[in-house]
Amino acid sequence: MSDTHAHSVAFARDTMLPPAPPPPGETGAIRWIRENLFSSWSNGLLTIVSIYLIWSILSAILPWTLQGIWDAGSLGECRAIRDERGLSTAACWAVINERWLQILFGFYPTDNQLLASWFYSDELAAAGGLEAVFGPGSNSTARIEFIAAMKADIGNLVVFFFGYWRPLMALALLVVAVAPILYSSLPRKLLWFSLAYPFVAVFLLWGGTIWGPVSVAVGLVAAILVGRVVAAASGALLGMLAGIVAVLAIFLNPLPFADIGLFPLLPHVTGVLNAAMPIGLEAIPSDDFGGFMLAIIIGTSGIVLSLPLGIVLALGRQSSMPLIKWICVTFIEVIRGVPLIVWLFTASLLLNYFLPPGTNFDLLLRVIIMVTLFASAYLAEVVRGGLAALPKGQYEAADSLGLDYWKAMRLIVLPQALKISIPGIVNTFIGLFKDTTLVVFIGLRDPLGLTNAIRATAEWNGIYWELYIFVGLLFFVFCFFMSRYSMYLERKLQTDRR
Repeated sequence: MSDTHAHSVAFARDTMLPPAPPPPGETGAIRWIRENLFSSWSNGLLTIVSIYLIWSILSAILPWTLQGIWDAGSLGECRAIRDERGLSTAACWAVINERWLQILFGFYPTDNQLLASWFYSDELAAAGGLEAVFGPGSNSTARIEFIAAMKADIGNLVVFFFGYWRPLMALALLVVAVAPILYSSLPRKLLWFSLAYPFVAVFLLWGGTIWGPVSVAVGLVAAILVGRVVAAASGALLGMLAGIVAVLAIFLNPLPFADIGLFPLLPHVTGVLNAAMPIGLEAIPSDDFGGFMLAIIIGTSGIVLSLPLGIVLALGRQSSMPLIKWICVTFIEVIRGVPLIVWLFTASLLLNYFLPPGTNFDLLLRVIIMVTLFASAYLAEVVRGGLAALPKGQYEAADSLGLDYWKAMRLIVLPQALKISIPGIVNTFIGLFKDTTLVVFIGLRDPLGLTNAIRATAEWNGIYWELYIFVGLLFFVFCFFMSRYSMYLERKLQTDRR
């Protein structure tokens, strides 16, 4: 009986059951909430407390933010409008609407001639009847007053694009100059513009005669050529020394004249060229620089100049020559051992005592030099960490190919070390950009300094949250962009994991 039953019943299933949906609690948002927010009683309690705190904060911040007042001429008007609307709280964003150009550019003067010509163009005059208002003989003062009258509508945007075209042009050209360095797919010929950009930016921002930046560029090219010629004939070390001597001779060595004593070479050449062909823009002193334009100038200059200097210091610290090694070690440790604010006070107050009497050393230039030296010391340690992370076999492979020291570093060692050091390098850059706010202590008008100046006026005395939120958001945008780009660069250069 048992044998008959065993042979009559199928041993394995001959048909498949249709697929059934998963249980409701094992998929979708319910599962995620259960596993991440309520996985235990303690986790669930923390989740409930956190939700309550977030709701309490947002219930206070969102009405204050979204019900903000954008059209007012002072803090008193903001409060009056708030009371008319029957609001208990409201942000006074009108201060941003009134002073955002000042926060961005400080007291940098606008190009009034370009503004007047734009507003008095034939097309705009025909559309808006400006010629009927001002007449054909209207002076530029009336047109500028018209610009001020249109400030509530489009005046701020027009002033932004046309009045501040010089810093905006410098920023746009900065993107063009950095693009071939960041993206290898672009033509290599654009690197020549990257090398020329510092001189173009100086001419656009500071103005003056065009022959000043041209003379400096020609002098640097001449010094480099002298160094290369001497290096080809007598070796790299003598070539480097010859280039340094040529730079000193061109920029610092005075020419003797019988009547007036010592006369600098570079200003003399610039003066002769300017007298022959006067080409230039309106000169703007560094005292007028401010706002985020000042932060971008200091941050960009420090980033661009500190990276190659930091690489040289890192290589010098690992040098087998004791003199070079101890010079680099001393520089790095001294710079890193003192806060940046101390070095800024040194640049502002003490540096003039070590210069010849009557020397006019621009404060902004002193700050850029000090920030560059400070950032280069930190970058040197970051790059040294990347060099130490490379296996010894990479150095031996470079030696086996018969490469000299500089070719081995440029072609084999440094590309790998810099790829490893990208997070630390970008972190140093972000810290450097944020540290530009310290210049407020030495009298420069950075965004925070201008914020305090705006709060000191009679119209906006007593306001602070709105200004600080705006400044914080701008800093966040710049720093977030640098952080995202560094992550993109890391993924792009991870060729060993593809």
